Amino acid sequence: MSGVSTVTEFILLSFPCSRKVQVLLFLLFFVSYILTLMGNGAIVCAVKLDPRLHTPMYLLLANFSFLEICYINTTVPNMLQNFLSETKTISFTACFFQFYFFFSMGTTETFLLPLMAFDRYLAICQPLHYPIITNNRLCMNLVALCWVTAFLCYPIPIYFITQLPFCGPNAIDHFVCDPGPLLALSCIPAPGIELSCSLLSSLIIFITFFFILGSYTLVLRAVLRVSSAAGRRKAFSTCGSHLVVVSLFYGALMVMYISPTSGNPSGIQKIVTLFYSSVTPLINPLIYSLRNKDMKAALRKIHMSTKISQSK
Repeated sequence: MSGVSTVTEFILLSFPCSRKVQVLLFLLFFVSYILTLMGNGAIVCAVKLDPRLHTPMYLLLANFSFLEICYINTTVPNMLQNFLSETKTISFTACFFQFYFFFSMGTTETFLLPLMAFDRYLAICQPLHYPIITNNRLCMNLVALCWVTAFLCYPIPIYFITQLPFCGPNAIDHFVCDPGPLLALSCIPAPGIELSCSLLSSLIIFITFFFILGSYTLVLRAVLRVSSAAGRRKAFSTCGSHLVVVSLFYGALMVMYISPTSGNPSGIQKIVTLFYSSVTPLINPLIYSLRNKDMKAALRKIHMSTKISQSK
């Protein structure tokens, strides 16, 4: 039966509810989507337009914000369309393309966050060597490496899933093409593929998480040795935003993907996936900008420039 697939499209059930509630959800997520694009786009523009922010720390932040824009575009537009659609269908090919880009973007984020943590470690623990070790060119090369490596992680697992027979039913109890619900629709059990997907996700999450944990353990040790309270506050302020983002993102990922996905009820899968794929990209710009004086100054500068250009 391998490779024999009679299903040509899937139905993404998303959030089953009445038509009125569907419209309300559409409006809620549409506003959230626009705010996410504006917030992360503002950070990208601020870093690009303000020469004072042309440093590795802010280049990483701009790349992270650009990634968040790409990330929500793998799921939210299709979810918005489904809220207003009667059929809620997605083609077989489009479903697996969404699967690939959704997981590749998420993996890129798990690679960028440790890179940002290591940058903070070098800045705080190796301040004299930091300008020598890091520069903008090296930073962009490492960012490119994160993207390329992440996009090479899932083609093989996805290929094997596409070779499974899908002969019906074709309803996915989710708003995104996720491996757990997809594997549940296969006509034959595939515990090996499910376990391999879970192991791959677990390895990526744990290795990057412990790298971040190790980096911030060394940062904490260095900060506690600082004699002045003002110096400690500045160091904690520099790292605090990143730690909040890491906690939100990795907390949701661990709930979702450390154990095989079939072990999680569909309701929990939807809520957790919605949190790390839509909610965290929305609040990340607030977390980074509200705690960063340079970023707030750059955003104010852009706002003032916009007002002046409009008045003309």
